[in-house]
Amino acid sequence: MPNLRFAAPVERRLAIVTGGARGLGRACALRLAEAGRDVVIADVLDDQGAATVAEIEEMGQQARYFHVDVTDEAAVHAMVDECASIFGRVDILVCCAGILGIEAPFLQQSAAQFDKVLRINLFGVYYAHQAAMPHMLKNGWGRCVTITSGARHAATNQVPYGVSKGAVYSLVGALGNAHSKEGIFVNGLEPGRALTDMVVPRFTPEFIANPGNPLGRYSDPEEVAEVVEFLCSERNTYTTGSVWSVKGQSG
Repeated sequence: MPNLRFAAPVERRLAIVTGGARGLGRACALRLAEAGRDVVIADVLDDQGAATVAEIEEMGQQARYFHVDVTDEAAVHAMVDECASIFGRVDILVCCAGILGIEAPFLQQSAAQFDKVLRINLFGVYYAHQAAMPHMLKNGWGRCVTITSGARHAATNQVPYGVSKGAVYSLVGALGNAHSKEGIFVNGLEPGRALTDMVVPRFTPEFIANPGNPLGRYSDPEEVAEVVEFLCSERNTYTTGSVWSVKGQSG
């Protein structure tokens, strides 16, 4: 590690990744394991979650899978508390659980759809932070990262999704200042479009090959995970309450 006088010692810390069974969550879970973290996958995709756990264990790190619906507040708290009991600590939280919802004009978006998207994308993040941060405060160190989206600026055909991500942006800013003096840093990450199961089926192969952005391609999930790993590391000594842009272009 470079000479960072405010950096905590590098330890074998525990990371909880919601939505860690596939996509960006899986990439983040594997990257954190590569960095020497033990990892808990919290998801509803049991087979894929188990496969990710197996990959992490092959790296020599401990890993567990919990079937958790992030909209269930009690289940989220129970999962985090059990993790703290098993591993003796909770140090890192990465919130990747999320859905796009229906892409349709506003007047075709039902209140039920709005509620569903916000409960996963926003309430799930809220519950996870409320569950994890007290454990981090006990140890005087913690790092949290949540995936947001450029849709927060206003997505006409994705109103529930855009609203949820705008709310996450606000939540990150608020929590980033809440306990920073006590060593708890909370950040967000805006990944643009990464080549995941949420993105690829929405576009033709021709568009995916040449999307028209400045870099001429979309990102691999592993590229996004690199930034997440930094934000969750001891090397991050001065970044909190921010949303990092990892979208291959300015603005």
